[in-house]
Amino acid sequence: MSSEKHRELERRYRDKPAVLAPMEDVTDMVFRRLCRKLGSDLAMTEFVNVEGLLRGCRNAKRKIRLAADDGLTGIQIYGSNPERLAEAAAFAEEADPLFIDINCGCWVPKIAGRGAGAGWLREPAAMVAMAKLVVSSVKVPVTVKTRIGYGPESHMPIVELAKRLEDAGVSALTIHCRTAQMGHSGKADWSWAAKAKESGVKIPVIVNGDVKSADDAARALTDTGCEGVMVGRRAIEHPWVFREIYGLLRRVERVAPPTDMERIDLCKEHLLANVQERGEPYGVRCTRRHLSGYLHGLRGASELRQKLNVCDTLDGCLAILDEWVMRTATYNATPVAREAALEAEFRGASALSEEAPTGT
Repeated sequence: MSSEKHRELERRYRDKPAVLAPMEDVTDMVFRRLCRKLGSDLAMTEFVNVEGLLRGCRNAKRKIRLAADDGLTGIQIYGSNPERLAEAAAFAEEADPLFIDINCGCWVPKIAGRGAGAGWLREPAAMVAMAKLVVSSVKVPVTVKTRIGYGPESHMPIVELAKRLEDAGVSALTIHCRTAQMGHSGKADWSWAAKAKESGVKIPVIVNGDVKSADDAARALTDTGCEGVMVGRRAIEHPWVFREIYGLLRRVERVAPPTDMERIDLCKEHLLANVQERGEPYGVRCTRRHLSGYLHGLRGASELRQKLNVCDTLDGCLAILDEWVMRTATYNATPVAREAALEAEFRGASALSEEAPTGT
C-alpha cells in the first residue's frame, strides 16, 4: 500500500496540481469535497495538534476523519516534540490518507513561539532530524509545508533546507514564499521557490502564497519551474479558482466566472452539507465565513448577506436564498415586471421608513 501511495502522489505531481491549503476551521471534509468537485487535485486537512490527537481530543479526531471520496487528501500535523510528531503521524496513518504533511510554516505566535509550525525554522538541523524521524515512523509519503525562513530576509535557509529535507526522505515540499515574521503581510516572493528547485532537488516543490487566479498559477509554475501550486485564502471566498486553474493549465482555455445561479447553488450546497455533517446551528454558522465571496457581485448582495448572517436555521437560509432567486427572476423578466418590482421595493422601503421612530 505504501509504495502505491508514493506512486500515486508522484503521478499527481506530474500533472501540475492545484492543491487546497490546510486552513484551520475551513478545510474540513465538506469544504474539501466542494473544492475537489470544482477542480482541486489534492487537499489537506485542517492542521492537527499532535498532543490533542494523542490525547483522543474529539475535535482532533474529527479533523483526521476521511470520507470514502477523500483519498487524495493529506493529514497535516503540527507540534514541537519530534517523538510526539512521529507518534501522531503513525496514529494519523490509520485514517488512510494519501500522505502525512508536517506543518513547519504556521507563523501564529502562540504556535511558532512554542517551537511548532514555523518555529522549526529557527533550528533547521533539528527540523531535518524531526522530519527524518517522522518519515521512518510511517509507510505513507511524508511531505513538509514551510516558509522561506523565520526572518529577517538576511537569513533564508530554504534553499539548503530543501535538499536536506529531500535527503531525510521527505516526498514533497510546499514553500509559502514569505518569512514567518511577515505572516500574511507583504508580497510573496516566488523566486525563493525557484532557487530551491535550482538547488538540484528532485522531489516536487509546490509554490504557495499569493496564488489567487489561474493566471497567477500559470505564472508561478513558469517562473519557478515547480511542480504545482497551493491555494489558501482565495479558496475561502472563491473556490471556483480551482476550476479556472484546471481550465487554463490542463485545457489551455479560459473558464468563465461563476454565474449568479452558480453562486446561489454553491451557497445552498455548502449549507446543506455543513448541517448534515455538524447539525444546527453550527453547520449554518460555520458557512458564514464564505458568504462574502460566494455572493460577490450579486444584485443586493449586502442585504442578502445581512439576512443570512442573522439566520441560524437551514430552512430559513434556504428560504432567503430562494426569495432572492424569485425576486431576481421577476426583476429580469420584462421591463413592466421590473418596474413593478422596483415599485414594490420602494413601497416596502417607504413603509419601513414611516414606521421607524423619528427621535429628537
